[in-house]
Amino acid sequence: MAIAYLCLGSNVGDKVGNLQQAVKLLTANAMVTVVRSSAFYETEPWGNKDLDWFVNAVVEVKTKLTPRELLELCKNTEIQMGRTKSKTKGYEARNIDVDILFYGDLTINEPDLKIPHEHLHERAFAIVPLLELIPDYEHPKYKKSLLQLHDELDTVDEVFLYGTRIDI
Repeated sequence: MAIAYLCLGSNVGDKVGNLQQAVKLLTANAMVTVVRSSAFYETEPWGNKDLDWFVNAVVEVKTKLTPRELLELCKNTEIQMGRTKSKTKGYEARNIDVDILFYGDLTINEPDLKIPHEHLHERAFAIVPLLELIPDYEHPKYKKSLLQLHDELDTVDEVFLYGTRIDI
């Protein structure tokens, strides 16, 4: 089984409830099991400051799925929860977003699957929750720990501890 890290985010409706529902859907079969989760964080929207703030968390999962299959499960979870993407480019409000941050030490660079997540090193809303779980983990591409990547962020996003962990 592989270890993967998923970032969950929501800025519409019951944000915490949306994250918890996503975890239930992701783990509905025996192919994905949550090992542990970060706390919830209230975070400034990245890419569009006009949006409502997000609640984000990261979950560490064990999975029998391949990276491609895990991506499909993440996207299907978003669809099951009613997420729709508009045709316009740019960042928009969403009831749920599920991204693969890491899948073991793999590096994958395909048009629709990038592992590690291609913007992880720029996003405090993903790095801060990861610091709870794997602060010394070395990013496979940048060869720096998550703590080092956090220290090198160009802009400091607003990231506030929001609440307890996801129910596992």
